[in-house]
Amino acid sequence: MNDTFPPLGFRRVKVIALAVSDLDRANRFYGQQLALSPAYEGTEQVGWWLDQVILMLKPDWEAPTATPNPRVTIETDHALATQDALRSRGIVIADEVQPYDDYYVGSFLDSEGNKLWFCSR
Repeated sequence: MNDTFPPLGFRRVKVIALAVSDLDRANRFYGQQLALSPAYEGTEQVGWWLDQVILMLKPDWEAPTATPNPRVTIETDHALATQDALRSRGIVIADEVQPYDDYYVGSFLDSEGNKLWFCSR
């Protein structure tokens, strides 16, 4: 590893978002059949807890496929600093960091073109 790169500040996977075609059915599955605990941001339920990771269900995405492509969001110390550090390594920023509720969120592409998201408060 080249020590001239600034640290990325990655801490943990925070959110995995899955496309669903029927939100009510998916919520019953994760809440009743799997008995996961609901995850909240303030008073709004945003998904289901998998240990310390939120499983978020997204009905407005494309329908699920046989080759799923879940959205993975990595919590960072500071999203803007992470974006700058990624750029300094020549990594493509797919979505510039933007405020989203109480978070700052951006994304980058891995070597295969997969989009990985990152966020901080």
